[in-house]
Amino acid sequence: MTTEIFNDNNAPKADMELRGPDAHGQAAMLLVESLVHGLIARKVISVADAVEIVETATEVKVEVAAEWGDSPATMLRSLHLLGAIRTSLARDIPRK
Repeated sequence: MTTEIFNDNNAPKADMELRGPDAHGQAAMLLVESLVHGLIARKVISVADAVEIVETATEVKVEVAAEWGDSPATMLRSLHLLGAIRTSLARDIPRK
């Protein structure tokens, strides 16, 4: 009897369908969003700079999605998450 061992980076498709949301991705998003908010709070970057960074990430995602093998649904989910972060940050841009 052969037992196959998989790491999280090479999980079989059936396992991926049974699992819930990606814990690695969730942790990474939380860490990055917290880092951005921390940089703003420490006045390392402005809110407008942070929004621009998210917009750049969005543009890059669109450009590389096919190259990375993303399905249209995966790309749209990624863009939705980036859009939510952008919207959240944009609310804090000082109004003149």
